[in-house]
Amino acid sequence: MQTQDVLTLLRTVGEEVVEPRFRSLADAEVIEKNPGDLVTVADREAEVRLTEVLQREYPHAVVLGEEAAEDDTSVLERFAGADHAFTVDPVDGTKNFVRGSPDHAMMIAELRGGVVERSWIWQPQHRAAYVAERGQGAWRNGQRLTRPPVGAALRGVTSRRSWIGRALGTLSALELTWVCCGVDYPRVVEGGADYALYRKTKPWDHAPGSLLLSEAGGVLGTFDGEPYRPQAEAPSGLVAAADRATYDLVRGLLHALPGL
Repeated sequence: MQTQDVLTLLRTVGEEVVEPRFRSLADAEVIEKNPGDLVTVADREAEVRLTEVLQREYPHAVVLGEEAAEDDTSVLERFAGADHAFTVDPVDGTKNFVRGSPDHAMMIAELRGGVVERSWIWQPQHRAAYVAERGQGAWRNGQRLTRPPVGAALRGVTSRRSWIGRALGTLSALELTWVCCGVDYPRVVEGGADYALYRKTKPWDHAPGSLLLSEAGGVLGTFDGEPYRPQAEAPSGLVAAADRATYDLVRGLLHALPGL
């Protein structure tokens, strides 16, 4: 499939499955998989639709969907060893979606040889499409993205509640992210934050944004200083930073966080 075809697929499934449920979910259409971990009929139906098309177009690829992995953990093992794979996050930021917040997204990433080659992030309510291709740049609605220079005061965000309000050295206190990787990564790219810290590192959450960030001049790496690899064993945490200097600075201050 051409890059535009995958974006069209995301938009179509969004229009037909996700958007009609926005602020219209019945109680029975929201399920708690685990304490605080929600899934909706929109998540499940959208993932089935997206996976069916990708699997038909690429029959030898492994398609790792968030909900499929919940039902069958063996798909994670197949994904880890796959030469060609896709990640699918049908509704990233499900809690936001359920609460009626527009800060949610639909995401796909394509990997070859363990490297993210293409990625797509569609924010239905913001009408914002983020597309990245390795070596070809990062784009928002057809306009090329370049991460703006960081300012004198670095703004950091995190989705880990126990870290909010904590200051790393002389840096300002960490703030809450937009609680959706499909919004967080674009915001870091566009200058809404200078770095983001994550403890959870599921590939469907981070693979799409990793390429968008790197193609715009940013850096995503582990707490241990290694490059992010979606198919590798889950790292202890991730730092998404505006540039290499910010990544190195923040990583050197992580010892100030509780639980590390």
